[in-house]
Amino acid sequence: MDKRTFLMASASATAVSLLTAGCTTTGSSSGDPATRRSSIDAGVDRALSDLYRQAGGSEDLVRSARGTLVFPSVVSAGFLVGGATGEGALREAGKSTGYYRTTSVMAGLLAGAQSTSVIYLFMTQDALNRFKASNGWQVGADAGVTLLTVGANARVDTRNAQQPIVAFVMSNAGLMANLSLDGSRVTRLDI
Repeated sequence: MDKRTFLMASASATAVSLLTAGCTTTGSSSGDPATRRSSIDAGVDRALSDLYRQAGGSEDLVRSARGTLVFPSVVSAGFLVGGATGEGALREAGKSTGYYRTTSVMAGLLAGAQSTSVIYLFMTQDALNRFKASNGWQVGADAGVTLLTVGANARVDTRNAQQPIVAFVMSNAGLMANLSLDGSRVTRLDI
């Protein structure tokens, strides 16, 4: 085995190990569906509270959305090659109406692991209906998603909020910009 093949194999094994470790420590893998739903809902509530605190105007925007899909902890891990996964809930009129998993594969200059919250806002009924009718919805292939940012005044930049689907991505440091959600796949959980 040459050095390059060995390094790529090692990087892939490391990514899988880190991602698997991150997934097993989230606490939402309980066998009891009611406990699992309750755990996801608690995480969704925390993620939305964090968003409202960090981005002025975001609560009004969430309230005006037809549906809000929240993944409170999307764990990404890898070294050169990696992946991300997390569980969340779709909220309509403030109530959870379905539970989902997001996954993605990444390649590039990756090293380590991180956790982010991802919040999708379905601003039109048509966008929400298409999402709910899909069997494995994929960002970029099934729908374009516009990433929202916060301006210098710490308020949501609403110029892009007129799109059918918009999203926020938050790390522990706050709202993130200049990243892509394209390729992220969302599937319904049977819980």
